[in-house]
Amino acid sequence: MSRAEAILATLLVYMGVMLAIGVWASRRTRDETDFLLGGRKLGAWVAALSASASSSSAWTLLGVSGAAYNWGLSAVWLFPAIFLGYLANWAWVGPRIRVLSRKTGAITLTEVLAGDKKDPLYPLIMKTASVIIVVSFMFYVASQLQAAGKAFDNSFGLGQDLSLLIGVLVVVTYTLLGGFWAVSVTDTLQGLLMVGAAVVLPVAAMVAVGGPDQLLAGLKAVATGNQLSWTGPFTGVMGVAFVLGLLGIGVGYPGQPHVVNRFMAIKDESSLRAGRVIALGWCVLIYSGTLLIGLCARVLYSTIADGEMVFFEVANRLLSPVMAGVIVAAVLSAIMSTADSQLLAAASSVSHDWRLADGKTSDLNVSRVVVLIVSVLATLLALFAPDAIFSRVLFAWSAVGSAFAPPLLVRLAGYEATAKSTLSAMTMGAGLTVVLHLMPDAPGDVAERLVPFVLALGISIAGIRGRTQAA
Repeated sequence: MSRAEAILATLLVYMGVMLAIGVWASRRTRDETDFLLGGRKLGAWVAALSASASSSSAWTLLGVSGAAYNWGLSAVWLFPAIFLGYLANWAWVGPRIRVLSRKTGAITLTEVLAGDKKDPLYPLIMKTASVIIVVSFMFYVASQLQAAGKAFDNSFGLGQDLSLLIGVLVVVTYTLLGGFWAVSVTDTLQGLLMVGAAVVLPVAAMVAVGGPDQLLAGLKAVATGNQLSWTGPFTGVMGVAFVLGLLGIGVGYPGQPHVVNRFMAIKDESSLRAGRVIALGWCVLIYSGTLLIGLCARVLYSTIADGEMVFFEVANRLLSPVMAGVIVAAVLSAIMSTADSQLLAAASSVSHDWRLADGKTSDLNVSRVVVLIVSVLATLLALFAPDAIFSRVLFAWSAVGSAFAPPLLVRLAGYEATAKSTLSAMTMGAGLTVVLHLMPDAPGDVAERLVPFVLALGISIAGIRGRTQAA
């Protein structure tokens, strides 16, 4: 069996399983709560792995390994940034938002944030949040589709455009069929597959390098002036800014609708505690593994033009055709597990939040239509305005995180803020992220990662008007 045949067989089996799950889940989807939150019945393993996989995306396997390949040792700062984000979400945000969403009956993050439905600004808050989510996730999903194109093109030479369309077809089909159940169960399987790839490939790469000592010696040999640097080309104040910029990635975790909705859907406190252990373990394996892949590739191969192809190149050169097929499937897992969750979050923001703001009841069919519309827009963006996966994901991540995390943190801390401050914080967080993204990059993009978040948090705190019993 040739490499291409092995990869194709692996992917066909994998995609068949994904679609079968979609059909199964469609039988469990009877109303909007089922479609958007799985009836609030998620167990520990499904909640932990689906939340982890949906927050990781192709950015993890392709972007992080590419960053390690291009930056060297300084990319290691990505690990504490992400781990601390996971820890904050599972240890502090998760328990509080699960209780709060049940007390208030909220089934979306926006509904949690908007507060009193009688407030005159309530409709505007809901609609503003919908716009932020749909626009940001359109860019986010587009980056996943670009990664799908790279995966198929690397394996079969089909061309990225055709490959991209194949990926869209599979993701949209099972998301439309089963909603949250399909997304969560497929994300669980995808999360397990990602772990397998992030364990097997780093081990193979370390063996090829010769072990930890040889890896460090090799990194030093290819570094500028034979000197290892924890901050890359940046020193002094710029070096500190670089580190803070990477650590700033973690502050966006509480504001990701496609991640925190798993906390709202988890069935009980014991499942949440068990899920915390599973999620943190998954985070350590995935991110340490992908960083190690990039660092080993930096020593082993000096001619890879596109850093975001490192994951594929290492797999192709070190593994058998069948194992390479599994690796490609793992990349597609990362793509699908994020794209499907974001499509569902975008659907809920329009079908539930926007319609609720207008005094209308939610419509399951509207959710499905929104999934289609966002998929088409993201596909067009990926086809006609491609960009680096790493930077595009972080832009969308920062915009959503800076918009929603600050008011959510205030709310979950037990404080009630004015509707005006909530709306202002959301607008400041998302709008300033866009402005700074269009400006020249600072080291680690520290301005884009932290300034909008800090200002939005200040606005949220300034708008506090008292304690609330809801949290």
